[in-house]
Amino acid sequence: MTPHDQIRPQGHPFRARLPRAVALPAEESELKLFAVSFTAFFVCFYTFLI
Repeated sequence: MTPHDQIRPQGHPFRARLPRAVALPAEESELKLFAVSFTAFFVCFYTFLI
């Protein structure tokens, strides 16, 4: 065991206080990505016309 391992066994203190990230189901993630992409396309297209 190195001295570095004894100092920071859990990583950065700020990251240790954050809750663990929970992965979304694949379908929900894909649907959200589609909605954001669809909205971004129309915003860019509308901005181009103005």
